[in-house]
Amino acid sequence: MADPLTDVVRLLQPQAVFANRIAGRGDWAVRYAAYGEPSFCILLDGGCRLAVDGQAPVLVQAGDFVLLPKTPPFTLSGGRPVPEQPMDPHRAAGAAGELRYGEPGGRPDMRAIGGAFHFDGADHGLLVALLPDVVHVRGSRRLRQLVRMLGEEVRAEQPGRDVVLAWLVDLMLVEAMRSVSSAAAPPGLLRGLGDERIARALHAMHAQVAHPWTLQALADAAALSRSAFFERFRRVVGVAPMAYLLAWRMALAKDALRHEGAAVAELAGRVGYGSASSFSVAFQRHVGQAPPGRLEPPGRGACRGG
Repeated sequence: MADPLTDVVRLLQPQAVFANRIAGRGDWAVRYAAYGEPSFCILLDGGCRLAVDGQAPVLVQAGDFVLLPKTPPFTLSGGRPVPEQPMDPHRAAGAAGELRYGEPGGRPDMRAIGGAFHFDGADHGLLVALLPDVVHVRGSRRLRQLVRMLGEEVRAEQPGRDVVLAWLVDLMLVEAMRSVSSAAAPPGLLRGLGDERIARALHAMHAQVAHPWTLQALADAAALSRSAFFERFRRVVGVAPMAYLLAWRMALAKDALRHEGAAVAELAGRVGYGSASSFSVAFQRHVGQAPPGRLEPPGRGACRGG
């Protein structure tokens, strides 16, 4: 049986950008500007207060893992309230050694690892659509181990470093997604996979993406009436069933064009279209341009997202 969550993570192709050691002592507060890319933090010792713009503040304690899928502006603080020190996330990403907040000397009362990653495949909007704005996981031994390993790999210049980092980030994303209950997730794939009936249709679509699916066939897979399935799918996943199928087919097509240079005629059949012309029409309507022989990587071309 196809695993839609695995399909999405594989399509994203996440890679670690950086992982910094962070320490704080005494009274401190730092205000980070928006970063715009997925970032994470795990508290190793002590605790701090995290206030993400637009979200309720949370107390982050030792062993907690935090994932910000799109990293808007946020404030980290410890101890008593003090004026915030502005921080540029891009400069912090390139910092060597440990980032120190508060008192420069003495044993820190807060230690953490913070970092970020980018995606070699599809636009990270796919991840944003899966998760809440703030993913806060408390006491996950597996995530703690993974982030520690990632920090060690980032600081070491060992053979096979890039392979290990990609593997660790894959695991971190999957663990973070698993930790999000279907009720806490926004409408989308995670919530859909938490619904037994809708999950049947999602698994079927991912297992046979080229199948000539109809709304009735997907409703049959979910063991629901056509109307009940349509309304339930739209409420849980956030889009209509055939719109989800179209978006996933186009995400696969863009990935194949970008990384394989696949011929349009061959690709059309692979993602469920009977002819190159019907595929081209669907692609142009969804993406905004006709399918080229090969798409540029994210950020360089006009076609982005899933």
